[in-house]
Amino acid sequence: MSEELWSQSATALAAMIRSKDVSSVEVVESHLRRIEAVNPVVNAITTVLADSALEAAKKADATPGTGPLHGVPFTVKENIDCVGSATTQGIAALAEAMPPRDAPVVERMKKAGAIPIARTNLPEFGLRISTDNPLRGRTLNPWDPTRVAGGSSGGEGSALASGMSPIGLGNDIGGSVRSPAFCCGVIGLKPTTGRIPHASSLPPEDAGLSSQIMLVEGPMARHVKDVRLGFEILSGRDIRDPVSVDAPLHGSEATNRKVALVTEVPGVELPEATVQAIRSAGAIMESQGWKVEEVSPPELSRVTEVWAQILTMDISVTSELIGPLMAPGSFDMLRELIGKYRPEELMLPVVHAERDRLSRLWSHFFVDYPIVVGPTWTDIPFLHDEDIQPGSGVDLTIDRIRFITPANVLGIPALALPMGVSNGLPIGVQIYADRWREDLCLLGAETIEAEVGQICPIDPITVQGKTS
Repeated sequence: MSEELWSQSATALAAMIRSKDVSSVEVVESHLRRIEAVNPVVNAITTVLADSALEAAKKADATPGTGPLHGVPFTVKENIDCVGSATTQGIAALAEAMPPRDAPVVERMKKAGAIPIARTNLPEFGLRISTDNPLRGRTLNPWDPTRVAGGSSGGEGSALASGMSPIGLGNDIGGSVRSPAFCCGVIGLKPTTGRIPHASSLPPEDAGLSSQIMLVEGPMARHVKDVRLGFEILSGRDIRDPVSVDAPLHGSEATNRKVALVTEVPGVELPEATVQAIRSAGAIMESQGWKVEEVSPPELSRVTEVWAQILTMDISVTSELIGPLMAPGSFDMLRELIGKYRPEELMLPVVHAERDRLSRLWSHFFVDYPIVVGPTWTDIPFLHDEDIQPGSGVDLTIDRIRFITPANVLGIPALALPMGVSNGLPIGVQIYADRWREDLCLLGAETIEAEVGQICPIDPITVQGKTS
């Protein structure tokens, strides 16, 4: 049975360990074998924490645990502090940057009984929507090795999809949880800003304004129930993050049971498979008593523009520092992004006023449509390095995330959910709700998932054999 444990959900593994049907050691060993077998194919895992994970598993088996993930392994993106392993940010200069303390999200997973088993890959400083860096190399999409796994939590997406981990931790300032979830066929939740604390024990401990406004930590998994559990474990105030708050995990029941389907995004044309996935999700919601309408949220193009302006304000300030640490192609793409979107200093008050105006418009929209279902990316995962091609990479990046950016710049929750496979690649939808209403995102996801099921784990070795 241990040979199949790596394919189970995190909640199922926790139940089996709790009932003593299996041991935590068996679960950890099964995932370690899976990592050894498939990670050489996709390069999602950067550091395997085998010794510490097995030691923790033995302690878990010897001590009855009350935590909801007692004895269950999890993975951690390599820009999140996890004691005993480096927080590299995908940068060679930080290869030995050992944190003195766990990040709040790692602390909370451990308190819930979960065991860190490995670190996962990301692009340099998390600043691409694909995952590659000179320190750890390129992470491949387990569905098609010629295409990106998404970014910046691409290592997490690929590891989860290929069965190396049942649940993982990523973060998201411009789709970095949801993009890999889409590309790899798993689930990623970007929560409301302030819902889940973010903090580092390595300098610089204090982030710029764009991170304060838009960066969040979020759980990723293959099953909605696991993402829900991760969300519940990770949520709540931590004194190290002044933006974080304690807020109810559930709101009042939606009296206006209407779902907005977004099948058109200004500036791009959605693939037919994506439109069909959105409409299929709508049909499932409709069968459960929701009224469904195809309608567009307010000013999508302006939302993306404001997101880019806020992000590039910080990047432009730090560019002289981070530039020498990055590969030329990645940094050149950032310079193009700055040149295209960085607002002048006199425009900064206008940008933030615009963000407030757009947030108000979307809040009104959510009154009419408590749940919004649309695309995650606006096109399929692209071929490697297309996002850093001079003259076209910035436009490709912005176009792909035109329905990603509202969650970050407006501070609202969003969830990426797979819907099936088209032409050998995952297809999926993204579910939005108003601030603090992750419960509605999860409700919609659970309703849809009950009909469509999961498409992972997938065997990347078999896939590579078909594509080589």
